[in-house]
Amino acid sequence: MGILNEVTKLLDEAGIEYAVYDKTVPNPTDTNVEEGLEIYQKENCDAIITVGGGSSHDCGKAIGLVATNGGKIHDYEGIDKSTRPLPPLIAVNTTAGTAAEMTRFCIITDTSRKVKMAIVDWRVTPHVAIDDPKLMLGMPPALTAATGMDALTHAVEAYVSTIATPITDACAEKAISMIFKYLRRAVANGDDVEAREGMCYAQFLAGMAFNNASLGYVHTMAHQLGGFYDLPHGECNAILLPYVEKFNLIAKIDRFVKMAELMGENVEGLSPREAAEKCLVAIKQLSLDVGIPPSLIELGKRYGKEVKEEDIDIMTANAMKDACGLTNPRKATEKDVKAIYMAVLTGEPLEAVNF
Repeated sequence: MGILNEVTKLLDEAGIEYAVYDKTVPNPTDTNVEEGLEIYQKENCDAIITVGGGSSHDCGKAIGLVATNGGKIHDYEGIDKSTRPLPPLIAVNTTAGTAAEMTRFCIITDTSRKVKMAIVDWRVTPHVAIDDPKLMLGMPPALTAATGMDALTHAVEAYVSTIATPITDACAEKAISMIFKYLRRAVANGDDVEAREGMCYAQFLAGMAFNNASLGYVHTMAHQLGGFYDLPHGECNAILLPYVEKFNLIAKIDRFVKMAELMGENVEGLSPREAAEKCLVAIKQLSLDVGIPPSLIELGKRYGKEVKEEDIDIMTANAMKDACGLTNPRKATEKDVKAIYMAVLTGEPLEAVNF
């Protein structure tokens, strides 16, 4: 799209030497990190600029983490495993969804285990984040939809997190209302600058929320789908979100009522349960409106993958180990997680499932 050339042109004009690693894949892998690290060390680099979306930022974070701390990226799976700061890291963001340009989360696929490693470490937070909606105008509708639903997932999971605070609530609430106002518009017309700017702010606010309140089972389960089948993270989140939140409903009914209001739903005269369920329906409808497939089977077909029922047991076991599940408002058993996977596999009607 030419954005990289704009960055290298500025570096050339400033007389700053650089090397480029451009092999990062949509779900960045340990192999990407090793390749990028080899270039970083061979070229005697002392800083990192990441250009793109979450995949680029996460890969750059991981390269920097190993560059200063040593070992392999696998050593840092979990929470706050590093001991030394990263090299100076500037994240130039071109998507409106992951908030990877400003968070402490770094997700890298372990290719041998087919598992997405959740690396949660304050030291991987980029030193400078550049968010400019003009850099997002070129996003095609499908990517706009996927990243936008990723941002919504961040906001919702942070809002119902067990460690939510008034500050994260404020960020999450604003993000939810802005996403419902602007995402459909941004998907319908990528040149709608107001919608792009609205989504740019929304995804950043959602990032501020989950960077401090963390996430939940939507992410633990989506990580397995990405690691196992290399499916797009945002679309996996979008399909899982209404089902996981139906499971969570009884833990935070008041919060779901508030989210329904933020989504523009009329809850007047309804019982708390009825009002809360309006939130789930609104999420599902937004997902369908922006073109997200209704089930994992349909998502797999879109990308030439076959999501198999026989893989659910191992994905469930791995999901239970993911650090993102620690702050989910309702504690799940393996049986619960498997039931959610089974429901989203075929896209059972929301009203038909009862967790």
